[in-house]
Amino acid sequence: MRDLVVLDAPSNLGLRPPAPGTVPGCYKLAGALREQRIVQRLGAREGGVVVPPRYDRGDWQEGDGVFNAAAIASYTRKLADRIEQHVRAGDLPVVLGGDCSIQLGASLALRRIGRYGLAAVDGSADFRHPGNSDRVGAAGGEELALATGRGQDDLTDLEGLKPYLQEEDVRLFGIRDYDDERAELAALKIPAVTVGEIREWGADTVARAAVGTLEPPHLAGFWVHLDADCLDPTVMPAVDSPDPDGLLPDELLALLRPLVRSPHCAGLNITIYDPDLDPEGTAGALLTDIVVAAFAES
Repeated sequence: MRDLVVLDAPSNLGLRPPAPGTVPGCYKLAGALREQRIVQRLGAREGGVVVPPRYDRGDWQEGDGVFNAAAIASYTRKLADRIEQHVRAGDLPVVLGGDCSIQLGASLALRRIGRYGLAAVDGSADFRHPGNSDRVGAAGGEELALATGRGQDDLTDLEGLKPYLQEEDVRLFGIRDYDDERAELAALKIPAVTVGEIREWGADTVARAAVGTLEPPHLAGFWVHLDADCLDPTVMPAVDSPDPDGLLPDELLALLRPLVRSPHCAGLNITIYDPDLDPEGTAGALLTDIVVAAFAES
């Protein structure tokens, strides 16, 4: 295994406020997982923090595009710089978010280097864009659409590198069987394996098959995006959208292990877990256990 480097990306810029006058608590994810000693348990090096701008939507209103767009664009470049540095050095970065918009930092970093894919383990596709919704605004629910070039240029075409991901290089795992975006994804030939299909075919089998399609010579490698809302809310209630019928812990572990242990995995980010919604810390402990076990020698 390459050297693991844990890097904090505590941005909440891509989520709507949970209540008026509040900010999303997922910026505390990194601190909560560090309390669970994730760095020591992974045997990882310390990668420090990429500090995000202030969460401030100003006078944004529905119809104005993505809120916090300038801050997200600036942060995406800054995070990409750090991720690119580690990937070029041969490290495997483990990025503790944050909301899902931090995936743009990874996608931009890898686009600078070559052609990479994305293996996204997520309860939803995060594919909202102006072509399918009149409620565009929260980049945390739109990052896959943005990364594949859908949406406003100040987020989709940073450094003139649009798109950061080719549609055929994306693999989705863990979306709900009733997800409204399945038809559009199928039309675009973006493979999306639902929770029901993972149970039918087997998580390990699904993951190993996907890894085989994300390797050289077609691609230089792939990034793994993990959204905690892929888990069922009975075990992971501490997310902004705790939709029912999600993966169980053993299923997520079996899916994640072949992905992160592949020699062609360029890195992993972990997103959306909100410690404000987990006062006892049990969901955070579970999430840490799964990630540590995924990297462990089997």
